Amino acid sequence: MEYFSVIGGLILLVIAGDKLVDGSVAIAERFNISKLVIGITVVSIGTSAPELVVGIDAALSGAVEIALGNVAGSNIANILLVLGIPALFYPFSCDDGEIRHSLFYMMFATLLFIMLSYYGPLHIWQGVLMLTLLAIFLFYAVKRAKNNAKILKHDKDFAERALEDIGPQTEKSPHFSKVIITIVLGLAGLVFGAHILVDGAVIIARTVGIPEAIIGLSIVAIGTSLPELVTSIMAARNKHGDVAMGNIIGSNLFNILAIMGVTSLVAPVTIPEQFFRIDFPILLVTSLMLIPLAMGKIKINRLTGIVFTLFYIAYLLFLGQQANLFA
Repeated sequence: MEYFSVIGGLILLVIAGDKLVDGSVAIAERFNISKLVIGITVVSIGTSAPELVVGIDAALSGAVEIALGNVAGSNIANILLVLGIPALFYPFSCDDGEIRHSLFYMMFATLLFIMLSYYGPLHIWQGVLMLTLLAIFLFYAVKRAKNNAKILKHDKDFAERALEDIGPQTEKSPHFSKVIITIVLGLAGLVFGAHILVDGAVIIARTVGIPEAIIGLSIVAIGTSLPELVTSIMAARNKHGDVAMGNIIGSNLFNILAIMGVTSLVAPVTIPEQFFRIDFPILLVTSLMLIPLAMGKIKINRLTGIVFTLFYIAYLLFLGQQANLFA
């Protein structure tokens, strides 16, 4: 029954996350909010909504290791899997100044998160710090675009392509009441899906004897990364490599600063020793792997996709070995 709970929760998270994005875009357009703002916020934040709700639910359920594993595991999956699988079918390139700028913030957030973790459990002040940094990043991203005509034109194009990749936008705006219902149902689906997913994952972990952190790093991380995977596949198919890369970088940045920030406000997050020995070094190495790709120094082709996908499979096998699944 617990396995059905996990599978059902994952499916509900993906569907609800998609509906939440659709509703958010529709209401933003209705109130004439710039597509630039939508592109910077809704695309990355919307696809990260499942991770956020899972993190909060896990913290409230006393399973903060699942929240921590979900963030680290999702970021690793975003780089190796979400970038690797689209490259297998739709090779693309990325050489974009704005993407490189965002990558700098992502690397800074990753290093800051690891550094804060070394100094003990994450408490409220660390959470406030991370959320403040996220707000600063979003503020300056919008301000920088508005103050530079060239970047503004690019970012408008970026936002429009991102919205196209999420789903086809109809000419006729949906009725306001329908938009509100869509948003409410999306939020409700996220909350309920995250709840049954976390409950099922915790029961499986405790029954089989798998550490909750491993569940968060693998099953939960892959499931909550599905929205990013779908968006990146569609972006790569439509030859929008900057959208695919931007989705991954933005999602990873949001995962760290928002999800761990909010989770730290809900409950103290104790970092297991395993993360310092294994998962944080892997997270840092995989994040560094994005630099030559975002700089346009390495083509994102099928060979890149094969290497990244194989790396992720090896990582999952390693996690299984750590959990004594293959003993």
